[in-house]
Amino acid sequence: MSTTDLTSQHNDPSFTSLWDELNWRGLIQVSTDPEALREAIDGDPITYYCGFDPTASSLHLGHLVQLLLLRRLQLAGHHPLGLVGGSTGLIGDPRQTSERVLNSRETVAQWVDLLRAQVQRFLSFEGENPARMVNNLDWTSKLSAIDFLRDIGKNFRVGTMIKKDIVAKRLNSEEGISYTEFSYQILQGLDYLNLYREYDCVLQTGGSDQWGNLTSGTELVRKTEGATVHAIGTPLITNSDGTKFGKSEGNAIWLNPELTSPYAFYQFWLNTADADVVDRLKVFTFRTRKEIEELGRLTEEEPYRREAQKVLAADVNTLVHGPEATRKAIEASAAVFGKGSFEDLDEETLSSVAAELPHATVPAGEHPVAELLVATGLSESKSAARRTLKEGGVSVNSRKVAGEDATVSEADLLHGRFALLRRGKKNLAAVTFEA
Repeated sequence: MSTTDLTSQHNDPSFTSLWDELNWRGLIQVSTDPEALREAIDGDPITYYCGFDPTASSLHLGHLVQLLLLRRLQLAGHHPLGLVGGSTGLIGDPRQTSERVLNSRETVAQWVDLLRAQVQRFLSFEGENPARMVNNLDWTSKLSAIDFLRDIGKNFRVGTMIKKDIVAKRLNSEEGISYTEFSYQILQGLDYLNLYREYDCVLQTGGSDQWGNLTSGTELVRKTEGATVHAIGTPLITNSDGTKFGKSEGNAIWLNPELTSPYAFYQFWLNTADADVVDRLKVFTFRTRKEIEELGRLTEEEPYRREAQKVLAADVNTLVHGPEATRKAIEASAAVFGKGSFEDLDEETLSSVAAELPHATVPAGEHPVAELLVATGLSESKSAARRTLKEGGVSVNSRKVAGEDATVSEADLLHGRFALLRRGKKNLAAVTFEA
């Protein structure tokens, strides 16, 4: 995985207040005392944190919102703590619908390492305000059940806990909620208390759907230490048509390139709707207000150019996967849209392209193009395929195919196993030849 270039990142100097910039970017949906937060964020350096639970082997787009907020605060001189939840990951925060399946301790420990490496890429560990990584297993593992109940649990009121949105929903569901998941908010509150005591941490960020867990920490610090600390809840990103952001055909868009390839990642951003692209530029890029407003103007006046989408896709892909992976993704995208050659793509990139297209796998050897058109769904029947071939409307690996009896052999394949079939200008499919 490529290292993120942190030196090119800057907050927008046209804003005299970071608090104002964060609001303009739409990053604050809910918070504790806004005026006190403005004073803290725009004042002397403070320590702040965000937690990431290892409930999967990779972070996804929802986490990217938090990672970039952490980075924006660090660029302003504040001190970030990146927390990976080795203990809370063993429990899992309550889901909207049903109880989580608990993962083994070994699996969670492996995921902690993977997520820590991902978080570290987005923060600087050098300079006057270097980031620190922490693991809540370091302090919770030392607590006995009696100490946890006496020293921490006594500060929580059940009546308040059951009013939290997610808990209330689960209590009213058929399955209900276990004591394990019910107690999650206490564990997260303990994180804040420990970080306040050890690092003088006074701000936690997280998604607005986690607001109940965020405020459990602010309340615990208030009750035990008599101190006022803060929380920011970022909005849950949704598309203008009401669909959930970051989902592609039911699958999350992961930051790990082995789970979501840089090409697929690039395509996801390139397909952003015109109505959403300006908001995405604000949240997910370090483009200035002036640059984003200009891209918004181009979207309104010349939407066919999709200039804002191209900038968004390139910026976020570079941020997550690096410039080289982005260059390859752009070349692959050009080939897909008929403005480049598939022959110029390396095997890994071509494999990523094939995975995103209608696809067929066939045995190694010579195959009639007509059969491949049917196998990939580009033609309904062999007779229809042969008519298209006769009319000259088919290309294989960016080369026009002549004749209705045309075949594809090993010599025609890219990297010895791929054939990209195009019918007309827009219909594209992939064939993998297996030995």
